[in-house]
Amino acid sequence: MKGNANMQSLNFIGGEKGGVGKSVASRVLAQYFIDKGRPFIGFDTDRSHTSFTRFYSAYASPVIVDSYEGLDRIASVFEQTRDQVQKSAIVDLAAQTAAPLSRWIRESDLLSLLAEMGVTVNFWHLCDAGKDSVDLLDRLLNTYGVGPNYIVVRNEGRGSDFSLLDESAALKKTLALGGQVINLGQLHEASMRKIDQHNASFWAAIHNKGEPGAMGMLERQRIKTWLKVTYATLDALPL
Repeated sequence: MKGNANMQSLNFIGGEKGGVGKSVASRVLAQYFIDKGRPFIGFDTDRSHTSFTRFYSAYASPVIVDSYEGLDRIASVFEQTRDQVQKSAIVDLAAQTAAPLSRWIRESDLLSLLAEMGVTVNFWHLCDAGKDSVDLLDRLLNTYGVGPNYIVVRNEGRGSDFSLLDESAALKKTLALGGQVINLGQLHEASMRKIDQHNASFWAAIHNKGEPGAMGMLERQRIKTWLKVTYATLDALPL
């Protein structure tokens, strides 16, 4: 299902374990929405690092995932008021947030409500090459079943051999539920490290020149190429 400019989507960027690249995926999706002129609001549930907020402070803010009052802020993005611009939402989920999130979704009957409102709900599952990612994907599918979209992300920055995932019953179940599998290519390690050191958005990394720590010409070109390839993948998703 290809996205369009009028679609509203709620994107939970998860994977449940730490170090699988959730914040990078959130930042890439944020930059994609910005570059496509798609209004959105970001939410950062990581209390220790708040990396999504650091890199996209004009668009994202912290939210407490074990507080219903905090989580309700996410759903309020889609409450329509007069002359309100339709927005999507990106939620960067910290590790170990699956239990309070699923309880909130279940007790609020959120998926049914958003379906009635025409809001697409996407669960992004970031994967490294380990078995934990496969087991956690199976748990995600068992928690929500039919209804939301599942986007399984092979994060090539966190591994190269995804055979455990590709051959798993969890992936077959994902595809049977209409889910999609995409690759997130690895950005050159030195460039990503430099971006992180300067808390730079991907736009800033490409366009800021002549400043201390700024990217060189070929570094900027590699980031542009990486974003172009990633955007081509995102174009085909229900965003």
